Amino acid sequence: MRNTAKLLVLPLAIGALLVGCGSDDSSDDTSSTTTNQTEQPAGGSNTGGDSSNAGKAQVLALAADPSGALAYEETELSANAGKVTVDFTNDSPVAHDAVFNDADGNEVGRTPVITGESTVAEFEVKPGDYTFYCSLPGHEEAGMKGTLTVK
Repeated sequence: MRNTAKLLVLPLAIGALLVGCGSDDSSDDTSSTTTNQTEQPAGGSNTGGDSSNAGKAQVLALAADPSGALAYEETELSANAGKVTVDFTNDSPVAHDAVFNDADGNEVGRTPVITGESTVAEFEVKPGDYTFYCSLPGHEEAGMKGTLTVK
């Protein structure tokens, strides 16, 4: 009887792992521009014009200065028009976020405020210049800002 129970539990456990790990259901997508703790490839921006990437978001890496200084490691980012995923890392002991505004000052994307972790923000961009900055009091004024150029 014990061996039969083991044989029944093993396929159920494997099935649960496959469903939990392999699901790519985007039906729970809301109007929010922020998604926490999503793994994205590391590295700089992906602005390739390869047609195999059509419809996929370009991944832009942005990191806060890990020493705790009020600065981003990158102050210039570039992308092609379309969907962008900003992979924001803050390994510093100071809380930071990243807010993206278009040329008219309208917010188009934002990450949550984080400390010692990574997060992502996904949003659409059109050609033009965008600003990004940390919205915590005094951080932008101290120089924690940059430019995203979209072609």
